[in-house]
Amino acid sequence: MTRGESFVYKSESKRPLQSYNAPFDTLLHALLSGSKLLNIEVPQNDRIIRLTLAPKSSYKDKRIVLQFEFTGRHTNAILLDENEVIIEALRHIDADSSFRVIRPGVELLAIPPFNRKEEIKEIENIDDHLSQKYLDFETKRVNGLKKQKLLMVKKRKEKLQKLLDKLANPKSLAEDEKKFQNYGNIVLANLYQIKPYDKKLETYDFEGKKINIKLPAKTVPNRMSEYFFNQAKKTRKKAKNIHIEEENLSSKIDFYNNMYNSIKHAKDSYELELLVPKRAKAQRKKEKLKECELFWIDDYKVLIGRNSKENQALLKIAKSNDIWMHIRDIPSSHLIIKTDKQNLPDSVIEKAAKLCVDFSLSQAGDYDVDYTKRRFVKIQEGSNVEYDKYKTIRVRKEGIEIRE
Repeated sequence: MTRGESFVYKSESKRPLQSYNAPFDTLLHALLSGSKLLNIEVPQNDRIIRLTLAPKSSYKDKRIVLQFEFTGRHTNAILLDENEVIIEALRHIDADSSFRVIRPGVELLAIPPFNRKEEIKEIENIDDHLSQKYLDFETKRVNGLKKQKLLMVKKRKEKLQKLLDKLANPKSLAEDEKKFQNYGNIVLANLYQIKPYDKKLETYDFEGKKINIKLPAKTVPNRMSEYFFNQAKKTRKKAKNIHIEEENLSSKIDFYNNMYNSIKHAKDSYELELLVPKRAKAQRKKEKLKECELFWIDDYKVLIGRNSKENQALLKIAKSNDIWMHIRDIPSSHLIIKTDKQNLPDSVIEKAAKLCVDFSLSQAGDYDVDYTKRRFVKIQEGSNVEYDKYKTIRVRKEGIEIRE
């Protein structure tokens, strides 16, 4: 029912990953869930499908009309009572936009007559036609979503790669440390000739070679050697830890490489929305976590570590009743499902296990994913853990090599 493309199709029903709580969605569920379908009609063979239903909860004979209007930019779904008064609508329309005001409590006017220009063709098998209609739409939507989501992941990878490329070389850092240490010693040996306003020191090094040293601004002469010794110390520390930063960035890039491949091999739009959800709701936009990747599955918050450092952080911030998840016997991302002490539906466990596998591994196959409450996970060293009282779920990671 989009403004750009609205049509009728037939496909298997799947529960949406995102729940909708707008007034129309709430009333649609409250009034029509479990209702009895009394009649279907297309008034005057026009662009409307009209369903007449009897609500299950009604204590007397009550009729509700659900009207789908395929009318271009004013495409809509409208709930009506027995007197043709609007209960609620998918899209509200004001008098400034159309002569038909679509608002709760307003009587619905008929749409103007429409002169069909297309050639009427007889459909031999309506089921096959409606199923094919969905397949055509789904193929177009999947291709569009893949292009959009692959571009987004590619940008994240490129950003991390730039940071990785900018990392200093350990060899050059060692040379800088030696240089700063030497500067400090030379400055210390020549303090007697440095004036408070000097910007550089022209002298000889310990090998008798002429040297120019740029002096730090706003520093008194007797503290200048300390400045260079501190620079040498910082450079030495940076060189010592550069491999840790390199490993963190490389593992994040590997994480997004796995995400990229999973999106590339996704079969339908439902799977794509699971791998890379739409932009978060308004109340979630402020929530940005640096220590992990954040997902939402059926309104449950899911956190995934992109490297060992983030896996350790997740173990620390997880509460005792949160669900912890990891691929058995294989190095993988740690995954935490925030439960708020609720019992999780099996569907959430299944979807989360798929994310854990898809973002941890690039090779297709069948994998066992163990999960348990965080309180049964004991940290050993780093992100290595021991755990008990766990359950296991089998997950298949799709790929070209195992496609049937």
